[in-house]
Amino acid sequence: MSANPESQWHIITVRIPFASAKHATIAKQVIEVDKELQPQAVKRELIVEGEELVATFKTLTVRLSRLTLNAFLENVDLVIRTLGEFGEDAERNPS
Repeated sequence: MSANPESQWHIITVRIPFASAKHATIAKQVIEVDKELQPQAVKRELIVEGEELVATFKTLTVRLSRLTLNAFLENVDLVIRTLGEFGEDAERNPS
């Protein structure tokens, strides 16, 4: 079987609001370091629009959509909690 054409990809876009554009940018920079484990089956695009992190995923299967989105949201949760705990202090006391 040949590769799926673009029209058969499953596409999901999520928008995550942050307190500031700076925090959205930090989240993007942190998350985009980790590459997709199956780049032939999962394509990810992260952009910042204002105070939102916008993530678009294209996957070959619905199962990959679910797994990819779940992993992404876990990463976002970790970034948000880290920013909440250290964000303001780090900005006030740069090393």
